[in-house]
Amino acid sequence: MARIQIELPEYFEFSTEITLYLSHMNYGGHLDNALLLTVVSEARARYFKSLGHSELNIDGVGLIIADAALQYRSEAFHGEVMIVRMTAAEFSKYGCDLLWCMNEQSSRREVARGKTGIVFFDYSTRKMAPVPQSFLSRPNAGD
Repeated sequence: MARIQIELPEYFEFSTEITLYLSHMNYGGHLDNALLLTVVSEARARYFKSLGHSELNIDGVGLIIADAALQYRSEAFHGEVMIVRMTAAEFSKYGCDLLWCMNEQSSRREVARGKTGIVFFDYSTRKMAPVPQSFLSRPNAGD
């Protein structure tokens, strides 16, 4: 069976620390596969906030998640602090991919990596919207 392979860029324009809570764990005592995406969602919200936006207002439009792919690299446990790095890439007229990588802070052990496809969306017209210019020209893009 072919496995998903996600190539990461050398540069990530954003980084944040997120502590794993007991509620993130599954019956096996490690990070639950479904709840990994809640950690990534929190990082994504922080990424947009760092740019002066919210996920519902990037120059008057919001975003929706079009798809997601991820690779698990190691277990993660209650109380560990994750460093989640994120950057935007592969732009189209209406969206892009957000590439991300999650590492445990102390050991730098890679826990997971992935990409989330986003589409910009005008919630008032219920239609896709072009990528906002301020997002295309954001600080640190491509540094």
